[in-house]
Amino acid sequence: MKRRDFLKTSTALGVAALTFNKLQAAIETNTMMVETVPDMVAVMGGEPAQLLERALKEMGGIGKYVKKGQSVVIKPNIGWDKRPDFAANTNPELIKALVEQCIKAGAKKVTVFDHTCDNWLKCYENSGIKKAAEAAGATVVPANDEVYYKEVKLPQARILKSTKIHQALLETDVWFNVPVLKNHDGAQMSIAMKNYMGIVWDRPYFHANDLQQCIADICTWPKKPALNIVDAYRCMRKNGPQGRSVSDTSVLKTLIISKDIVAADTAAIGLFNQVQPMDIKKVGHIANGEKLNLGTQSIDKLNVKRIKI
Repeated sequence: MKRRDFLKTSTALGVAALTFNKLQAAIETNTMMVETVPDMVAVMGGEPAQLLERALKEMGGIGKYVKKGQSVVIKPNIGWDKRPDFAANTNPELIKALVEQCIKAGAKKVTVFDHTCDNWLKCYENSGIKKAAEAAGATVVPANDEVYYKEVKLPQARILKSTKIHQALLETDVWFNVPVLKNHDGAQMSIAMKNYMGIVWDRPYFHANDLQQCIADICTWPKKPALNIVDAYRCMRKNGPQGRSVSDTSVLKTLIISKDIVAADTAAIGLFNQVQPMDIKKVGHIANGEKLNLGTQSIDKLNVKRIKI
């Protein structure tokens, strides 16, 4: 090889190496950015679909949690025969938006259910959730009969050592826990941890055997939700869990998302305190959950991203 050609080749290789190194560094940086998602995202100021879209974007996108071909269960609160403006149930527009996001990510099937307290047909209909979920492409299934449930063991629990859980959850690839933020006369607050009571058959056992501990116990079930998505667009600040009138509610236009169920409930109570005082110590299942290593109440130690639309 002639010296002139050698120099040209060496220069080209040098530039290529430099370019490769820069590219590799950029890839590594971008990878770190993709993988480093917040522990929690709180978005305020938009409509339900806007809040969800922004929050999911900050959490890495729906594709981080739902893969193509997977089955998905969305578990809202649909416990009561109430209109959406009572905030007794999860906002139907949020459920519709989440179904759409899951289908967009390639989910082969999206199922929605809740073990209701009032007549299940009326709850599904008057909450607006059945119509919204089905319009988005989900299948809404009943949960009003013991035949839909199968027994599971809870070895980490303190009191609730076993219970029957809805088969839709047992069979699904991934699920989302989507409660509404509200006051509750028994548990004091009904948020993400309390929403688990809608996946089991024998709820009277909870009330007869230390409700606050049993709520924490059911959350030890190993199949954790991909995300806890707390609907605080409109919250019920008093007379929960059903509410007496729309005047019992406050419009907060907020959504809180976290994999950490204890942190999600802790943050939600902090938000709730802006409209109605609630001592978190009275909500015993949250501290019980922390003792069972389900998450942390120390939100200041987490990476929390707060966004206002």
